[in-house]
Amino acid sequence: MPQACFVCAAPAADQVLCEACRAALPAVASACCPHCALDSPGGAVCGRCLSQPPRFDATRAVFRYAFPVSELVQAYKFQARFGVGRYFAEQLVAAAHGLQIDAVLPAPLHPHRLATRGFNQSVLLAEPVAKALGVPHLRDAVRKVRRVAPQAGLTLDERRRNLRGAFAVQRRFDGMRVLVIDDVMTSGTTLDELAGALKEAGAARVEGLVVARTPAGPA
Repeated sequence: MPQACFVCAAPAADQVLCEACRAALPAVASACCPHCALDSPGGAVCGRCLSQPPRFDATRAVFRYAFPVSELVQAYKFQARFGVGRYFAEQLVAAAHGLQIDAVLPAPLHPHRLATRGFNQSVLLAEPVAKALGVPHLRDAVRKVRRVAPQAGLTLDERRRNLRGAFAVQRRFDGMRVLVIDDVMTSGTTLDELAGALKEAGAARVEGLVVARTPAGPA
């Protein structure tokens, strides 16, 4: 059905965004840290990842978390705008091209959060990525077993303590290369905690693929 662009309300045919707004979305910098996807001159490993190496091995992000991507993410997560989610999934599929991966894993939600929201936005993003890569979508392989305080406003160390022990792995991942899908990466602590749990279960490599990366994580 013909629809109006989410951002500017111009005719967008059957797309969630018109062509002009799609072209204007804030992309991540071409030169970014291969570990955490923050801007880094020449694409070198950034100072934070050099001084405190994360347990995950790499991250790819499609967009910067800035207007209007931030509003699109909020509409998808909290207003169930699934057309936006489908558009994000298409962008993730394109970004995943060429990755050497054995399984795709969505970032899990705690059951209470899942019941409140009604869906896990990362599951819906991960399914088409797994299909495009021809690998299993292990949507139930990791559970979030502990409710944590909201991460907003916490320092990096506080975020790490907040998430410690939050995830329980339900199977072995011996020798596997795992791609974790999420909507937004802020400090990287969620991906780091997941990577630690997956590597304890035998994973050889853990990478992240996210829709949007905040310009800079909290210190």
